[in-house]
This record gives sequence, structure tokens and C-alpha cells, in this order.
Amino acid sequence: MLEVNAWRRRRRDAPLSGYQELCRELAASGPGTFAELDSAGARSVLRRFSEAWFAAAKRRKDGDVSAGFPRRRRGLVPVRWYHGTFALQGRRVRIPMGKGASPLWVRLAREVPYPLEQVRSITLLCEGGRLFLDVSAEIPIVSYPAGAGPDPGRIAGVDLGIIHPYAVAGPDGAGLLVSGRAIRAEHRMHLADTKARRRAVARRAPKPGQRGSRRWRKYRRRARMVQGRHRRRVRQAQHEAARSVVSWAVEQRVGELRVGDPRGVLGIEAGRRHNLRLRQWQIGRLLQVLTDKATLAGITLRLVNERGTSLTCPACQRRVPKPRGRILSCPHCRFSGHRDLVAAAIIATRIPGGGPTTPTAVVLPEVLTHRRAGRHLPGAGRSRRDPRRPRAARGSVGPRRPAPPPAGESLAHKARIHNHHRTPGERSWTPH
Repeated sequence: MLEVNAWRRRRRDAPLSGYQELCRELAASGPGTFAELDSAGARSVLRRFSEAWFAAAKRRKDGDVSAGFPRRRRGLVPVRWYHGTFALQGRRVRIPMGKGASPLWVRLAREVPYPLEQVRSITLLCEGGRLFLDVSAEIPIVSYPAGAGPDPGRIAGVDLGIIHPYAVAGPDGAGLLVSGRAIRAEHRMHLADTKARRRAVARRAPKPGQRGSRRWRKYRRRARMVQGRHRRRVRQAQHEAARSVVSWAVEQRVGELRVGDPRGVLGIEAGRRHNLRLRQWQIGRLLQVLTDKATLAGITLRLVNERGTSLTCPACQRRVPKPRGRILSCPHCRFSGHRDLVAAAIIATRIPGGGPTTPTAVVLPEVLTHRRAGRHLPGAGRSRRDPRRPRAARGSVGPRRPAPPPAGESLAHKARIHNHHRTPGERSWTPH
């Protein structure tokens, strides 16, 4: 495809970018154009190429001149096959190949967790030097007994954040806080480990002219493996956080989740630290996993305007200064409460598609449930602190020590005093 578009560019012809015209070009080229791939696998590659092309064109139309069209060669592209073109047999998958080639058998590490009749498509992809099989299945919505399912009249507000990926304020004064400190620590430690690894190999790293050397390939392979492992860890922790929210909502019989949409902060240019936090926050991923799990549980999810929810007093409806910690304190009416829960309670009162207004009274949570996401991450324990954080950090209380005795004597061992100070000309000696 890249070569064909390069030839057309030299002839000053329009490039082939649409999926239909790419399929017609594939049919006219004949068999063997995509090596051993069959027509279904080749069409999946064409679809990805067309989507990448039009995505770059849209970004350029919006003013992003840095967006580039797909012109770089890629050795590994995700390939998808739909229902009826593949066969699942336990831990083996039979994938058809082109005419004259033997079918490809892929052995899986575990069985597919869905019935075979529910599987709709499979995607063969490579991430971090490891081969994966992405399975898409049609799963029915969970059914509940009469009177035990989600009630559409019970609404809960959800506030997205970094320290707390999900803060939920539900009906009847119930609330949920999902701690994401382990996820934040994983991002920080991964960045620190990456910088340390680059400094360690800086002296023996390949020269710019040796990009194709064996040493360069080994270095890049190691970097891709570490990056892929980090992404899998964070993705699993995000799924755990979303599952905690949906499970809590099912217990509270919540029928609608109103989630504050914070994607308006993506266009704010506030410096490198702000951009790094936004990239590690992954707002779209948090919304996607929560939407999928809520839909499967029969709960409706709606996005609302979250502007000003963390900086508005729910008692007097006046603007308050931005708090430095987790506690919001109003200097006008002396109200005090958790800023994430206050934001979630205000979000629950807002109408989807409306402006930043609060038409009804705000009901703050009184009974809180705490959950932590990312217990599988390295160093994560039972503590609320960031894992792998130095114990001598600022604000740490340190290890507990027993109280001193009534007489005022210290429990510490008697220290030996060594006076090595000598006057000029004096020699030190040791008695024998």
C-alpha cells in the first residue's frame, strides 16, 4: 500500500485512502499481494490503514500540522478475522491463510472464557514482544430477580480523578472512594526506572549510525517488553477500579451513573508537569472501561458537565479557593468535606447535556466505602501510602517507639563518645 501510494504521488495522482477503493485495488492485484494472508486478513489491514489515514487528515484539518499520514513501514500489524472464518478448538485456534498456504494454528496459554457461539471476532496482535489473541464476544446483559435489579430512579454521581480514579456519591447518603495511589506510584516508578535504565546504557548504547545492529535490536526489544508490562499492569488496575464501582452500584440498586466529563482540561497548556499528569491519567480509558462494565450490568451511564464541581461549596453555592489537599473548606459558611465526594454529589444533581448549574439540593455521602485498585502492582501492600515510597518522606510519622519512663531516662543505648580531636603536634598512641 505504501509503495502504491508512493507511485501515485510521483505521478501526482490522488492517494488511495478509502476502504472501498483499497479493496478494489487489492482485488485487481491478485493473490499473493499480502503474502500468505487471506482476503479477510488483508481487508482488516486495509481498514486499519484507511482509518489511520482519515484520522490524520481530520487532525490536519483541525489545525494540527504535526499529524502525519501513515507512510512508515510496519512489520507487525494487528489482523482481525470475523465469525465464520476461524475455528476454536479448546486451547487452539485455526486461522485460514491464502490460497495454496497451510492454515495457521495458534496455541493459547488458556482457554477462551466465553462460549464458542458468543465469539464474534479474533484479532492477532503483538505487544511488547509478546503475541496476543484479542477476542470479541457478544455477552448478554445480566438479569436480576424481580425487585433486585437497578432502579432507574436511583442516580449516583461519579467524579474522575488521579488519586481517586472514581469517587461516587449515591442515594441514601452512601458513597464510594476508589484509591488509585498504587496506579500513580506505578507510573512514577516506571518513569524513574526508564530514566535510570537510559543513564545506565548511555555509555554503551549504539551510535546513531548503528540502528540496525544486534545491540540496538536487543536494547529496543527490552524497552518494548518493559513498556508492555507497565501498560498491562495499569490496564488491569483500571479494570479493577471500574469493577469496584459497578459492583457497589449493583448493591445500591443504582440505575443511572452520571459521570463528570473532564476532557475539557486536555486543551489546557499548563507546562510539562500538567501534560505528564494528563497522559498518565488516561481519561478516555477510565470512561471506556466504566461504560462497558456498567452496560453489561444493566446500568445507564451519562456524561454531564463537571465544570466547577470541585471548587463550589455545596452549602452556600459560592466559589471557594482551590484546596491543596483532599479537604474542601469554605471560608464563607465554614463547610468542610472531601473534595472528590463533594464534586460527585454535585455531579449527581446536574442534567446531562445541561450547563454548569445545580438545580436541586446536594446530598453529601454519610456512609463511605473504601476500595483500593492495583493490589497486584509491585510493592503494593495494605498501606494507603504510595508503594515503594521512601519511608523518610515528608509527613511520615516513622516507626512507633515506646514512651519514656517516668524518671525521664532515655531508653536508647548508651552512646560511646570518641574524641579524636588532637592539638597540633600531638601524636595518638594506644596503650599495650
